[in-house]
Amino acid sequence: MGTYLKTLDMLAPGQNLNAYVQAVNGFSVLSAEEEKALAEELYYHQNLDAARKLVMANLRFVIHIAKSYSGYGLAQGDLVQEGNVGLMKAVKRFNPEKGVRLISFAVHWIKAEIHEFILRNWRIVKIATTKAQRKLFFNLRGQKKRLGWLTYDEAKAVAQDLNVEVKHVQEMEGRLFASDAAFDAGVDEDDDTAYQAPVNYLEDRRFDPAAMLEDSDWETSSVNSLEVAIEQLDERSRDILQRRWLNEDKATLHDLAAHYGVSAERIRQLEKNAMKKVRTMMEA
Repeated sequence: MGTYLKTLDMLAPGQNLNAYVQAVNGFSVLSAEEEKALAEELYYHQNLDAARKLVMANLRFVIHIAKSYSGYGLAQGDLVQEGNVGLMKAVKRFNPEKGVRLISFAVHWIKAEIHEFILRNWRIVKIATTKAQRKLFFNLRGQKKRLGWLTYDEAKAVAQDLNVEVKHVQEMEGRLFASDAAFDAGVDEDDDTAYQAPVNYLEDRRFDPAAMLEDSDWETSSVNSLEVAIEQLDERSRDILQRRWLNEDKATLHDLAAHYGVSAERIRQLEKNAMKKVRTMMEA
């Protein structure tokens, strides 16, 4: 075992996968009794050597699981390495008193780490963030019966199988089989096609100095026009607009009705007429 540990320390799945696989296959598979004894050493006595032996004996299963994710165009060595992280997390959390083999418990952790790696690296843009989207991402390929796009009935059948909405199936299919687009134009593109690059039409003008100055001038002009228009109203109309709309503590129609000794409906009419006059003066 010591020889194999030294060999494995010098290898990494991403460097020489064949040599790594050969080294891993040199570890003996633990019997149920051996595994339980090592797991108890770790669980009750925090024996790190026992943890290392449990990890080493189960690395071959990580390789097998990682192979099932070979269709995503990512390096097999990277998938194995991420799966190994999941295995180590599972070993740390394994309770030997539950009566199950370590690998049965670890499958969830191994797949979870591989899933996270695929979602981070398969596309530049995040393709799945919610629980439903993640479920669709890893199941939709297997659910498709042909290479073409799903019909509505096929999408509905997939939705029922995965317990999600049809619209989510259709949305994920579009994300899954669309290709990434470069933000900038390619170096070999000419002027006739370069304008189609997103960099030329996805412009954020929020912080453009000219646009900011224009917005500021418009806001200043509008505020000045409003102040001038309000000053030209009679005192009562001006007071009604001030207290109804401009004060921080706004008055109700009934408050103003009690103040002026008229009905709330009369205050509403005066307010409407005052606002109409202000609008007319501002548009002049």
